[in-house]
Amino acid sequence: MDWIIPNWPAPARVKAISTTRSGGVSQSPFDALNLGDHVGDKSEDVAQNRHQLLTVAPQAPCWLNQVHGTRVINLAHWVEGETPDADAAYSAQAEKVCVVMTADCLPVLFCSTDGSEVGAAHAGWRGLAGGVLEATVAEFSAPNDQIMAWLGPAIGPSQFEVGGEVREAFIAQHSQASAAFVEHGDKWLADIYHLARIRLNAMGIEQVYGGDQCTVSDPARFFSYRRDKDTGRQASLIWIES
Repeated sequence: MDWIIPNWPAPARVKAISTTRSGGVSQSPFDALNLGDHVGDKSEDVAQNRHQLLTVAPQAPCWLNQVHGTRVINLAHWVEGETPDADAAYSAQAEKVCVVMTADCLPVLFCSTDGSEVGAAHAGWRGLAGGVLEATVAEFSAPNDQIMAWLGPAIGPSQFEVGGEVREAFIAQHSQASAAFVEHGDKWLADIYHLARIRLNAMGIEQVYGGDQCTVSDPARFFSYRRDKDTGRQASLIWIES
């Protein structure tokens, strides 16, 4: 399996992976390890792909119906079999697997430095500007300076073209966000990794890792909605080992 293990100093009991498109059974354009059940892929192929996660995860992840919002599900209250409308998950229970799916949006994994709490957030620009990272961090009992974050594969700064309204939405909240935008004709190129770091740092989270992959520029490894439209989804998972 060509899965990414976050390079961050998380406690040993915190386990995390980010999948790529390698290793599954789905056919083009969802080839091969598509984990999204909402993109037009065969349901039996998605189920088989998701089953492969059990080779590393202790149980099936708590899947979300992501809506580009800011709702966070505490997995202590998650009901098995449900797929709640939410864009982030939090857990302080062993073996409850937080997961978010992406295909250009930014997956952010969180853990407390003592390894007792974890979380995962799906941050497209709307969710990021809306405060999904802040909402996820608010679930933690640990002080913010005892939380670390890992930024998973997302659309890179040379590929993320946005309109001026996106730039203004971020600058209105943090003036330093202007540094995350480069003029590109009548549009702007946005650095979603930089934007996330600004917001994390503003909360007092200084331990921020990752942020060095581009889903659009690496078609062999990553699904990308902006590049392909009809495509699959990779996933980023985190849990506490018992």
